[in-house]
Parts: sequence; structure tokens; C-alpha cells
Amino acid sequence: MTQEAKVLLGIGVATIAILAGAVFMFSKNPPAPTADTNILVKSNSHKIASDSAKITVVEFGDYQCPACGLAYPVVERILQDYSGRINFVFRNFPLPQHQNALTAAEAAEAAAAQGKFWEMHNKLYINQGVWSEDKQVFDLFMGYGKDLGLDLTRFEQEVKANKYSDIINQDQNDGSALGVNSTPTFFIGGQKIEGVPNYDTFKNKIDEELKKTY
Repeated sequence: MTQEAKVLLGIGVATIAILAGAVFMFSKNPPAPTADTNILVKSNSHKIASDSAKITVVEFGDYQCPACGLAYPVVERILQDYSGRINFVFRNFPLPQHQNALTAAEAAEAAAAQGKFWEMHNKLYINQGVWSEDKQVFDLFMGYGKDLGLDLTRFEQEVKANKYSDIINQDQNDGSALGVNSTPTFFIGGQKIEGVPNYDTFKNKIDEELKKTY
């Protein structure tokens, strides 16, 4: 073998090795980035928590968003089936195109101040089709507050004064920092999922995250 042939052979072997390494590197799926837990959940975030829970599921949602309305029963089923095994956190992310979304978020926060956040949260989603496009939406929210036994004078004053705008803005800012730009957006064990998940997809992702904790 001539010296020139040896050189060419060496170059060929090196090239194949480089290409093989590149194929190996790119064939492996890089791990998805995990959300910063310091941003994901705050001390005042609304939680359904359990001491025995292994992972946390966070939703950034908009009460007027039709997709969030579709996701709501899926979330409720998950919470029932995984009771005690997951923590669930809801954070406000009202979108500007939904004219009643911000008022709905204020109503939920005002109910929270009287210990009835989840009760109002559920009413808003269950009745989304009733109030979503209503021009007198506040009257409907007052009715929900009455059903929940709220102090209606306080509830009315706080919602009309946008008393909880700082909390809502913080939720939105944190969501934006985490790359949220649509609703619903979920984080399961810090892993981001966008859109309406079907039950099996949601369940499989939770099961994957739970396996990591054992």
C-alpha cells in the first residue's frame, strides 16, 4: 500500500468514526428542560396538596378559554384517580382576547380570600358556557358567590376594585418566564405540556414522573 493510500484510508476511517459518533449523538433524545420550581409554584399559589404526594402538577389556565374548559373534566378525573399521589396547583393566565377572563380570575381570587377558591374555580369552569360571552357577567358571578355563601358586599367590592390584580399579574409574569403563551399549559413534575391532554396522555406522563420518585 502506497503512503498516499494509507493517508486516504486513515482519513476515511476517521470520517466514518466522526459520522458514527454524530449519528449516535443525534439519535439520543436530549432530556426536556425542567421548569424552575421557584417560579413554577409560589407560597400563595392555590394548591390541592397531600403530604404523601410524590409529584406536582401545575396548570396555567384562563377561565374563559374553551380549551381550558375541555381540559377541566380531564383534570378532575386525574385528581380523583391520583388522590394523595399528586399535588395540583392552579395559576391564573387570563388571555387578552377573552373579555371576561380577567374578571373571572378576580372572582376566583376574591372567593379565595373567603376560603372558597376551589369552589369558585369549579363553578367558573362548569358554567363556562353560561357566562363566557355574557355582557353582564358580574351579575352571574355575584350569583355564584351567593351560592357559595360568600360575604357578597366584600366580594363585590374586591372584584370591582381589582383587588387581586397583583396576584394575577404575578401568575402571568411567572407563566411568561416559563414560556407559557397559550392555555391550558401544564407542568407535570416540571415537564411542560401544552393544550388539552386526553386522559391517557395525562395519565401516562404522570406515571412516568411517579416512577422517577421511587
